[in-house]
Amino acid sequence: MKHHKIKGLKGELTVPGDKSISHRAVMFGSLALGTTEITNFLQGADCLSTIDCFRRLGIDIENEADTIIIHGRGLDGLAAPSSILDAGNSGTTTRLISGILAAQPFESILTGDESIQKRPMKRIMEPLSMMGADILSLRGNDCAPLRITGKKLHGIHYYSKIASAQVKSAILLAGLYADSVTKVTEPTISRNHSEIMLRTFGANVRTEGTTAVIEPRPALKGAKIQIPGDISSAAYFIAAGLIVPGSDILIKNVGINPTRDGIIKVAKAMGGNITLLNESHAGEPTADLHVTYSELHGITIEGDIIPTLIDEIPIIAIMAATAKGTTVIKDAFELKVKESNRIDATVQNLSSMGCKVTGTDDGMIIRGGGNLTGSVIDPHADHRIAMSFAVASLIAQGENEILNSDCVSISYPSFYSDLQRLYI
Repeated sequence: MKHHKIKGLKGELTVPGDKSISHRAVMFGSLALGTTEITNFLQGADCLSTIDCFRRLGIDIENEADTIIIHGRGLDGLAAPSSILDAGNSGTTTRLISGILAAQPFESILTGDESIQKRPMKRIMEPLSMMGADILSLRGNDCAPLRITGKKLHGIHYYSKIASAQVKSAILLAGLYADSVTKVTEPTISRNHSEIMLRTFGANVRTEGTTAVIEPRPALKGAKIQIPGDISSAAYFIAAGLIVPGSDILIKNVGINPTRDGIIKVAKAMGGNITLLNESHAGEPTADLHVTYSELHGITIEGDIIPTLIDEIPIIAIMAATAKGTTVIKDAFELKVKESNRIDATVQNLSSMGCKVTGTDDGMIIRGGGNLTGSVIDPHADHRIAMSFAVASLIAQGENEILNSDCVSISYPSFYSDLQRLYI
């Protein structure tokens, strides 16, 4: 696609439902008693993997376009699966469901695609085993496929070395079934979608500093859940609006949870014009984001903000490439164990577009302000890399050819058509 004639992006759009919250709504609705109705559910491959797994565990789930109806059977309502549970490409499904399966009175085999079978699972196997779980990595490499033999679990106080919502959530979900209170302390607070939503369903979850605490055996009840737009999906349009001259866009009903809004803070720190309108703070906080073209400048991004924007670093790197001066990204070790090694993939593709960028052990250094030229982009089958470089194409001289560009369907099936609608 030739993009260089664009005279700015104009208009308003709604991005798909939040991926993290969509996963959790299906899981918690399955463990609650009665009917749960979910609107604006993300119909991406990852979240559909979660639905598939819970159907195999005996839960009746109706999927009607953007409304999901779950006939939950309570904490003890899951049935032994008659086949292997396949989490597809979804790390969230794999890690969170492990916490639930660890407590069931049956055995399950849990696997996923080639990428999932390489992702580190020791980070959940260790704490769950401390609770009494029996989890075996079938290849002996601390990765899926996992054989999980359900056991009676004990409450623990786990001190996590990393701030990871998936690790925390796996332990909290196991804690629903434990014989006493379960606590997870993190170095900094990770995404707290599980805590917010578990409370909506009736669980007793509280936060004390960087510690999440859950009481065992709550009576979870079905709920109505409206899922906000995914800020990680909105990030591509935030960036596009900031870097394409003449742009003026409104992104409606976006989740602005403070454990996830690092992209907004970084964009503002770089000089970006972003205004929050129609803010709501009932349950998950949301707002409409008004974004206009801005002259950005380089900054240093490090420390506690990193967990709040870990998925957005590739698109932040694109913003940095167009900004005046140098941007330094540090403390982002986690990027190496995502769908691809996102540090390497971002550096390699930005370099191919003529950007002066250097990868480091825990991030990258980007010298901005030069012109980007079109190139052949290899996203390494990573949806976030593909979307980031589609945005880079908007300001490149010449065209970007993105290989395997349909990998965006993992989180945002209509991404390219939504982007195209904003061209003038």
